[in-house]
Amino acid sequence: MRKLLILALVGLAAQLVDGALGMAYGLTSSTLLLFAGVAPAAASASVHLAEIGTTLAAGVAHWRFGNVDWRVVGRIAVPGAIGAFAGATFLSAISTEAAAPWMAAILFTLGAYLLVRFSRPLRANRAAGPLRGRFLGPLGLVAGFVDATGGGGWGPVATPALLVSGRMEPRKVIGSVDTAEFVVAGAASAGFLIGLGVEGFLLPTVAALLVGGLVAAPIAAWLVRIVPAQLLGATIGGVIVLTNARTLIRAGELGGPVPSLLYVLLAAGWLVALVLAVRALRRTRLARAIAQAALAADAAPATVAAEAVSATAVAAHASGAVEPATADADRPRRLAAAVEG
Repeated sequence: MRKLLILALVGLAAQLVDGALGMAYGLTSSTLLLFAGVAPAAASASVHLAEIGTTLAAGVAHWRFGNVDWRVVGRIAVPGAIGAFAGATFLSAISTEAAAPWMAAILFTLGAYLLVRFSRPLRANRAAGPLRGRFLGPLGLVAGFVDATGGGGWGPVATPALLVSGRMEPRKVIGSVDTAEFVVAGAASAGFLIGLGVEGFLLPTVAALLVGGLVAAPIAAWLVRIVPAQLLGATIGGVIVLTNARTLIRAGELGGPVPSLLYVLLAAGWLVALVLAVRALRRTRLARAIAQAALAADAAPATVAAEAVSATAVAAHASGAVEPATADADRPRRLAAAVEG
């Protein structure tokens, strides 16, 4: 009972993270199951079966909050389902000994990607026009395959690719990716059912993860508007990297001081990523404050406007986000653009 309660709490936390970032439910849950000694194929199968329920709840919640672009969902979900079915079939066919390092390597790589991705501001391309099927199709295929073979990866592959396109609002990217994942999770579960049979699913684990995820899904759809993704993404990335490093070190049969040295280096990299994430978050917030001051300057009397812009610029300089030469009332909008860039 204690183990199931812990798994339910993990499912709740993983869904909160996934709803806020558009990724990491599978990464977080699969990493914990591997750490507990569950076979890779069984871990991925159980997580994907639980995701059928959590992604359905998340999709409905995102739809009610207006976070879903159904055109994008339709064009990315079907290729994602094909890739997920193929990935599940592949993972089911290889031995546990061979699958454990493979799955840990995928999770480790995706965790490292999260660290790098959220340690710096996202640079969006301001392109015009809707996303095309020739981009969404291959993206869904690759993301679905990685998701099934790694126990997670749909969000870390699909969400950043849509964000950097600059053609969708971040909240709609997250909502659309989460909604399409319902189809992907169903296809992956079907592949595992064919490859492993019913006994390949850990049903008590599935139930615990599902309950936690269902509780968190509507909360996560609301939190996506207010949670700072920078800190959350960097934190989760570090946890995934350190946990899966343990499996990789064991697979490599490294002994002596090498494992300890590797853990120290990874922990130091995690700390650096967190510091950079905090810095990026502060720079983004200062940029928004400066832009708001610029808008106020257009509407306010000259003296009041100058004081408002000057105060914002001084605060930005004091925090180290901008150079002294930019702290004047003549260039607030260019300053905001420079800080964001």
